[in-house]
Amino acid sequence: MRPRDLLIYIFLSVAWGLSFLLLLHVIAAFGWVGSVTFRCLLAGAILLVLARLTGRKLSFGSRWKPLAVVGATTVAGQLIGLSYATPLIGTAMAAIFVATIPLFSMLIARLWGMEMITPPRILGLALGTLGIIMLVGFPAVPVTPSFILGCAAMVFGTFCAAFGSNYAHRHLGDTGAWEVTIGAFFFGGLMSLPLLLLVPVPGIPQIQDYLYLLVQAGVMSAMTYVLYFSLVGSIGPTRAISVEFVVTVIAVLVGALALHEPITAAQLAGGVVIIAGCALVLGIFPAKDKMPLQP
Repeated sequence: MRPRDLLIYIFLSVAWGLSFLLLLHVIAAFGWVGSVTFRCLLAGAILLVLARLTGRKLSFGSRWKPLAVVGATTVAGQLIGLSYATPLIGTAMAAIFVATIPLFSMLIARLWGMEMITPPRILGLALGTLGIIMLVGFPAVPVTPSFILGCAAMVFGTFCAAFGSNYAHRHLGDTGAWEVTIGAFFFGGLMSLPLLLLVPVPGIPQIQDYLYLLVQAGVMSAMTYVLYFSLVGSIGPTRAISVEFVVTVIAVLVGALALHEPITAAQLAGGVVIIAGCALVLGIFPAKDKMPLQP
């Protein structure tokens, strides 16, 4: 990994890990649909304005269909799953679910013939599955229908994130990171917009709520996704998405220490098992997995 890629990797880890501090505030103010819709549209608008102000030439060409797919999955699908689930299952547990994204990414990449699967990676998938079972089976809160729905929403969101990253790598590899990010956010926001008819904004947001939304859209969405899509193009979707490991660690600490959320020892162990499984999937333990990942 080049020094530039490493710096991007570290920045994404910290920014997305700390974003959980803002997530619950924005959801409480705008609702889980509003938080996704306004975040997406605002992030796309911010990037479009910055591109115009800096004289950056944008070329979308005829890429609207793949941009719509990425917007529906990596942006709308992932954020809807995360925003719906986090108030139901807690920040820490939602963050541990995020660590399953590389597992889904490897499966999709293998099905599409983009990466090879080896015995260590099969073991990694088995460990990841076991970790998910530990998360859901030993919660710190009662297992209620809303808890189960929250877990299902997180699985949906993480699968969407993995699918969209692989799809972007396969179909938008020759498209600039700015174009991919702007297009994906606008499409994601437009696709979630009709849901406001079913889940409207719960009340009148306060000034600080708009500031939280601005930071979340500008820094933790617009800037980070430009960097993320450039990282996908540089080191490949599965390697890039492994950033979720560090995001998970930071977000779990945020949930446990800053937000005082309960989490059981079994769930923490499940998180460790998931991360170990993902490490095998990614070939971080290279002793028995010498076959390199294809970018």
